[in-house]
Amino acid sequence: MLVFAKIKSIQEKLKSLKNGTTIGFVPTMGALHEGHLSLVEKAKKENDIVVVSIFVNPTQFDNIEDLINYPKNIDKDLSLLKSAHCDIVFTPTPEEIYANNIQSQSFDFDGLELQMEGKFREGHFNGVGTIVERFFEIVKPHKAYFGEKDFQQLQIVKKLVEKHKISTKIISCPIHREKDGLAMSSRNTRLTKEQRAAAPFIYETLNKAKIQFTTKNASEVSKWVENEFKNHPLFTLEYFEIADEETLLPVETKVSTKNYRAFIAIFAGKVRLIDNISL
Repeated sequence: MLVFAKIKSIQEKLKSLKNGTTIGFVPTMGALHEGHLSLVEKAKKENDIVVVSIFVNPTQFDNIEDLINYPKNIDKDLSLLKSAHCDIVFTPTPEEIYANNIQSQSFDFDGLELQMEGKFREGHFNGVGTIVERFFEIVKPHKAYFGEKDFQQLQIVKKLVEKHKISTKIISCPIHREKDGLAMSSRNTRLTKEQRAAAPFIYETLNKAKIQFTTKNASEVSKWVENEFKNHPLFTLEYFEIADEETLLPVETKVSTKNYRAFIAIFAGKVRLIDNISL
């Protein structure tokens, strides 16, 4: 496994590959877990070479405290990637990526960026669009792998590729969960023992909401979820939304030909967790 921190070095290596070599790319912010490794595993099966980036992107954080506290363990990450037979790891600094101008570009994602996370994390998806486009320019992957836990981000990356005519194919991968149902996330390591023990409540609530959505409308289900969290001593609900998977617009009237998904964001103290479920 090769590790590069400089753009020039990784590009020289990728250019040296023989013609026809397919490159799979898994962008991460480190603090890797089995969910990330499942993306690497899928990429290994579908490509000749797998590149993983480890980069905590400053432009997608609207909360400086969250950026500072984001978990980091590069030695453990590299050990995990080596065991997963990753070929190349890219670990640039913010200065290497952004030079002396650490700020994001502005993007129009046809309104996808205005829903849910976009309402609560100002500028977040401009940061996502900026770094994903930058990495695609550097690595030039044939396929890139994104988990469905960040489903809104996944849809936005697909829109970025479509609107900017990028040749990379976006591969969506199922949410990887702990045995008790909690969606795997790097932020889970910041939960207290008490919060972690209670955290399966999030997925349990999503599953109950899914059942209710078969007989009730979105508004009724949303009110039920809000009441569930009002009574919870450890978690504060930021939002619960039932939306059209394609447009991410909130559902008003159910249409049998459309696919819907329930999205949730909660706070456990200062730790913010998100999850979603297909309906």
